[in-house]
Amino acid sequence: MIDLPALRALVAVEQHGSVVAAADILGYSPSAVSQQIKKLERQARVAVLERNGRGVLLTERGIALAGYGRRIIGELEELQATLLSDPSSPSGTLRLVAFSTACRGLVGPLLGRIAVTSPQLKVSVLAEDPREAVQRVTTGEAELAVVHNWNSVPLAIPENLALEDLCLDQADVLLNSSHPLAARTAVEREDLLDESWVSTPAGAICNEALLQIFAGLGRVPDIRIYDPDFSTHIAMVEQGVAVALVPRLGRPPLPDNVAAVPVVNPAQQRAVGVVYRKTMSASPNIRHTVGLLREVAAAQQLPTPG
Repeated sequence: MIDLPALRALVAVEQHGSVVAAADILGYSPSAVSQQIKKLERQARVAVLERNGRGVLLTERGIALAGYGRRIIGELEELQATLLSDPSSPSGTLRLVAFSTACRGLVGPLLGRIAVTSPQLKVSVLAEDPREAVQRVTTGEAELAVVHNWNSVPLAIPENLALEDLCLDQADVLLNSSHPLAARTAVEREDLLDESWVSTPAGAICNEALLQIFAGLGRVPDIRIYDPDFSTHIAMVEQGVAVALVPRLGRPPLPDNVAAVPVVNPAQQRAVGVVYRKTMSASPNIRHTVGLLREVAAAQQLPTPG
């Protein structure tokens, strides 16, 4: 009989690339994970890992065994989420990952509603960009993620995850009130070619969305400042040293000398949604939380996709 914890250890090594990373995720020591792997090799009578420099690789039989392990663990998760859960009483722990503006605009109000409707459900929250959030849900480090999909930068969703849309979020160009474009009702990308920008760091999805605005025009935006915090972007605009592309969701009140002007042709929008593993689709915790997120989005009069 193959030991389930040992199988989980192998799957974690496959998903995270090393014994050390797997140990960190599972909450064990690396030596404990190694012992679990050795136990699995004795039970299966095959080698499942091989040395690769200072790291390890799964053998052919190890890859096959990890594939079976993922399916078995998924079926157990589905069983736990459905037949062994009370659909009328969400409870236990839900690990949620969300991008920072969703934490402010959606998750904060969500936690207030959960405290009233289902205090027995404990939600832990981690702020991360959508790509990292998707990875955490995929590998079982979280149950639910709030993510965004820019119309110009699609988000890849693995096959084992389900995606449900929540709302649409509009992004505006923020301009100092002294800027010649600040009085406009809308601007087009050609109007912004010669501006100096503050942006999220290179490689971040919002940075890529900014770059995509100018795709096809033969230019890239002149980004002078990189900072992950939109509050810093607003401060830079207030000082008149840059312009910024900032979404509306979770955006703090703007200073009097900062104007928000929509970009058109194309509009800068991102679809906000939730992802979870398909094996958890009937989970009372997932269904209750997603329902409350929809209520929060509706209360803020956020438009829905389509």
